Amino acid sequence: MNYVRDLALPTSTLFCSLNIATHLQGPAHLENLHPCFLPLPNHVCQIQSGPNYDYYSSIMRFTISSPVMPDAVVDYNLLNGNWNIVLQRNVLVERSKTLYGFASSVSTKPQNSKGFHVADHAESSNGTWNELTEFYACEYYDVSSGDGVMVPLTVVYSRRHKQEGSPALLHGHGAYGELLDKRWRSELKSLLDRGWVVAYADVRGGGGFGRKWHHDGMRLKKQNSIMDYISCSEFLIEKGIAHKHKLAGWGYSAGGLLVASAINARPDLFRAAILKAPFLDAVNTLLYPILPLNPVDYEEFGYPLDLEDFLAIRKYSPYENIKKDALYPSVLVTSSFNTRS
Repeated sequence: MNYVRDLALPTSTLFCSLNIATHLQGPAHLENLHPCFLPLPNHVCQIQSGPNYDYYSSIMRFTISSPVMPDAVVDYNLLNGNWNIVLQRNVLVERSKTLYGFASSVSTKPQNSKGFHVADHAESSNGTWNELTEFYACEYYDVSSGDGVMVPLTVVYSRRHKQEGSPALLHGHGAYGELLDKRWRSELKSLLDRGWVVAYADVRGGGGFGRKWHHDGMRLKKQNSIMDYISCSEFLIEKGIAHKHKLAGWGYSAGGLLVASAINARPDLFRAAILKAPFLDAVNTLLYPILPLNPVDYEEFGYPLDLEDFLAIRKYSPYENIKKDALYPSVLVTSSFNTRS
């Protein structure tokens, strides 16, 4: 197990372990394998397996992430469904109230007539997932892009401080088939508590929807990623989730290229942008062979010695498409000495 789909899972989603006997031959009914289900918390965006060095142990360690729950390191007993949060960061409300403690655990219910074991934590006050959903809301939308493709948009805001027409920060990446990082970030809490909305656009080129979703946003189709991001920006403003003069973009590395290209295309949509070590000068970088590029970079963005790829790169490269007379938003760019930007 590496990752779940990079979208929120429904509340009823379960993590299942099976007791697969070595003597089984041929197909078997699920109930005969005595499945044990662990109900996951709301709004799961990623599950990542831990080290698990002891192959003979029945305990599996994994990290579970959510936009409204700090990462929780969980020990899950595959035999009986018992689970325990062994590590999770505390969060304070108004500098005094702790939202949750250090650990929680549950025990499974007795086996029912169908042969299913369910780890039910609803009856135990110490066995609930340590979420922040009482204070922060997480919503999901399908946004129609320019070509009709539905793009997932995740929106997080404070239940107490959210107002109509709030300032918003829209995060995007859309490259290498990587999952968009939607985990809870402690540095964003200050924004949420001041009424900001933090949104995540799962544009094409990223991960979570298989190989086709990645391929539809790479190389000659990179414009799809940019179009998806612009459509999500327009959606936030049209629906009143974000104020039309208070939308900021946010991207790092290839996500910086995404945001910067969107700003070039529609500078009127954005008031500010944060670009962390962004990939901005794609044409010259890809043409400069001594830079530490990998073959995957050419597969992702195009090989500029190929004329068709070169023309496509020039069309979306942020540096090549700066407009002379446009009124651009304020942009904060962070970089390093060994940057390839």
